[in-house]
Amino acid sequence: METRDSVVEIESLEKGLLSEESSKNGDIIEEEDDTTVIYTASFQEMEENFVKYQTTQWVLYSLLSILFWGIGVLMLLYVPVRRFILRKDIQSRKLYVTRDAIIYKATRPVAFPCFGVLKKEKYVLLPSVADIVIEQGYLESFFGVYSVRIENAGVRRPPSDDLKIQGITNPSAFRKAVLNHLSKVRTEAFTRQIYVNEGAPSMTGGHPQVAGMSPPKSIKHDVIAPGELGLLQKLEEVGTSIKRVQKLIEEQQSQA
Repeated sequence: METRDSVVEIESLEKGLLSEESSKNGDIIEEEDDTTVIYTASFQEMEENFVKYQTTQWVLYSLLSILFWGIGVLMLLYVPVRRFILRKDIQSRKLYVTRDAIIYKATRPVAFPCFGVLKKEKYVLLPSVADIVIEQGYLESFFGVYSVRIENAGVRRPPSDDLKIQGITNPSAFRKAVLNHLSKVRTEAFTRQIYVNEGAPSMTGGHPQVAGMSPPKSIKHDVIAPGELGLLQKLEEVGTSIKRVQKLIEEQQSQA
């Protein structure tokens, strides 16, 4: 039952993302359910630049392959299919930020589109996000294409485990939205922890002391338990013995 419920929630979320409001860049969606979308990234404006950048990169590799291996001719003939795959890929991309995670989904045809498609879904929990890095290489700068890399907070995780997405229209706005929401979540968690620590009872003298209440005043004429009475008697005997020893030492010093 839980699996079916989660599938229904994901489907309802996808329907909301396909609406006109969620297709705008940086659109803020306010809902009352648990799958509230805080920010939705856009790829549509960068479709042409992304396809041109990837095509140029493919052609350069093809020319180098002609010089060294001779298979570059086949790669050049494959360019129209390559462009078709790239368009389908970037048109299917969805990237949005929810209350708890960053969700990325994409569907692209395989190397030969007649054999089906490849689906990719990636969920990055917000507490595990260390930083959002915006990158742009030398060739990317000619076409205005940016890459966004989501770094993990885990020290032992390799860099290859980071999520890298290329072709976001406004990467700076996406980074700002993620970091602002992450800062808000961490602040709320820290405030909640302080509230719990201050509200917890503290032990003072063996009695619980509630925050905001002063400790009880000392009570006069305390009743001494039998065990405490025996301890006081032993302490008095030790004190008497010490006084006797001091007196003997003083007498010996005076005789000398």
